[in-house]
Amino acid sequence: MADDNQDYWIGFDLGGTKMLAMVFDNEFKQLGKARKKTKGSEGMDAGLKRINAVIKDALEDAEVDAQQVRGLGIGCPGPLNLKKKVIRTAPNLGWDNVPIGESIEKEFGFPVTVANDVDAGVFGEYQFGAGEGKRCVVGIFPGTGIGGGCVYEGKLFRGANCSCMEIGHLSVLPGGSIDGANNHGSLESVASRLTIAGQSALAAYRGQAPHLLQKAGTDISNIRSGAISESVAKGDKAVKKIVEDACEYLAVSVAAVVHLLAPDVIVFGGGLIEAMPNVMLPEIQKQAQKKILPALRDVYEIVEAKLGDDAGVMGAAALAKQAVEESKKD
Repeated sequence: MADDNQDYWIGFDLGGTKMLAMVFDNEFKQLGKARKKTKGSEGMDAGLKRINAVIKDALEDAEVDAQQVRGLGIGCPGPLNLKKKVIRTAPNLGWDNVPIGESIEKEFGFPVTVANDVDAGVFGEYQFGAGEGKRCVVGIFPGTGIGGGCVYEGKLFRGANCSCMEIGHLSVLPGGSIDGANNHGSLESVASRLTIAGQSALAAYRGQAPHLLQKAGTDISNIRSGAISESVAKGDKAVKKIVEDACEYLAVSVAAVVHLLAPDVIVFGGGLIEAMPNVMLPEIQKQAQKKILPALRDVYEIVEAKLGDDAGVMGAAALAKQAVEESKKD
């Protein structure tokens, strides 16, 4: 039962396959949650109604009235207009120019803070997870692409009206294959989970990864993080080499980040890292140390994300609280 003297906050994670909302008290104790699948095929208007329905379900689960909520933060995929609280485009959902902030504020009446989904996840790790108490935290999340984010002295590192830290689109292999932004040899094109899966499928097809072939076949859509991890553990040397090569490219990005920002912590997260942290993180660390100036080799550490799927929703709620508190100072 809600306390009339308590402040409440909502975090929302709008992923490519799911919508997740959580209600928190002022100490970020979770009080209720709700989840639905995303359906990009249903169109933007129906999608916005689905988002609002998830929020209502979470409020009901927490037994909190919308009038008691001080703010909501939402982590969104794709490029954003932060001032207008609009998703410029969400390719995985087929949505463009989505007035997500306006839709939620009109429905519920509380203020909405919009953030990139990776930024929200990194902020969650900074506030509550692997980067708690650190001055500068950088997050790198290999998945279908490779997302990045940075929290510096308690604030997200962003442009004036957009997110940044698009580390996946930095070139690490001149002349390499093309990524989704038409960049040759970007980190995303050589080290994402999708790329590793594609190369592993070829290895399976050629007979170089017998366990993977038996487990998942050669269809890239079946080669998920768990299948890659199991393939390595079962002795598919070709897949292990593919993963190690990806780690070396990820180490290039680590070296670039350390030389630019000297972060206290670089947090690696996402399903691929979660599936085999003991394989990937030591290899990234080893390769990064070879590429970093000697004077900077001991200023940072590489760690695994702690919060899993909760990072984005907790970070979004914490961003909402930060935005409301800052607005009171203006």
